[in-house]
Amino acid sequence: MSNLASGTFEVKIVPQTPDGIFEDATLGRLTIDKQFRGDLEATSKGQMLSALTSVKASAGYVAMERVTGTLGGRSGTFVLQHTGTMNRGEPRQSVTVVPDSGSGQLEGLAGTMTIKIEGGKHSYEFDYTLAGTSE
Repeated sequence: MSNLASGTFEVKIVPQTPDGIFEDATLGRLTIDKQFRGDLEATSKGQMLSALTSVKASAGYVAMERVTGTLGGRSGTFVLQHTGTMNRGEPRQSVTVVPDSGSGQLEGLAGTMTIKIEGGKHSYEFDYTLAGTSE
């Protein structure tokens, strides 16, 4: 059975100093630190790779972040994998739990997260299942 978690989060994204891998200024590497509130009470840390283009409002990114906290009263960790593009201002994004990344009481977690940004505020909806539970 599917569950829906929702809430807000704060995010801090910090560009990293070029390390020779990304000599082109259109490619970047960033760190991610988040604080989730709501049905998911957690923190996360991750890494993002981004690509800007010469066309305004067109870009892409991939990211991985490890989430540590409680979801629906169960504690543990899991990893989210992000893929996103912006095509001339039109966003597309996929945020998915990496299979078998759940630990502790979140072992068997699967699902997808939708991120919303409205008025500079971030929120999420997390559609998930937890193997081995009747929820």
